[in-house]
Amino acid sequence: MSRGPWLGDGEQKVWRSYLLMQRTLETHLERHLQREFGLSKSDFEILVNLSEAEHGRMRAFELSRATQWEKSRLSHHLTRMEKRGLVRKEACESRYPEIVITEEGLAAIKACAPAHAARVREFFVDVFGAERLAMLGEAADEVVETIGRHCDTDCPLTS
Repeated sequence: MSRGPWLGDGEQKVWRSYLLMQRTLETHLERHLQREFGLSKSDFEILVNLSEAEHGRMRAFELSRATQWEKSRLSHHLTRMEKRGLVRKEACESRYPEIVITEEGLAAIKACAPAHAARVREFFVDVFGAERLAMLGEAADEVVETIGRHCDTDCPLTS
């Protein structure tokens, strides 16, 4: 692999293929969520995190960390989801309320999760196959770890 500041032709081709794959897959999955279940990708992400959390609740800062969303984006989106009855805010011992998945929110995630998982399997898991999927998982973990080290040491964006 080239070590200069510019990507070589092959590196550029792979990078652009990756970006196109990621956008295409994400857009396609989101269209199905929206059309079939009335959920956005953001709704789905919040509901997944809450449904997997102990007692279906998380503090807002935990949810922000899990989604990597900024505070204002999370706040605005939670307000919209609360109006639709998917989540509610509950006072707790902390200064800030906990975000709780409602019965309606739980029903929504249970309704869409099987179809979503089937599409992820069809368009991603089965395309890669077991061996390439394992290699991709390892590579993805390494990328995330590398970014984490960068943020912990000399990244001016994380203050």
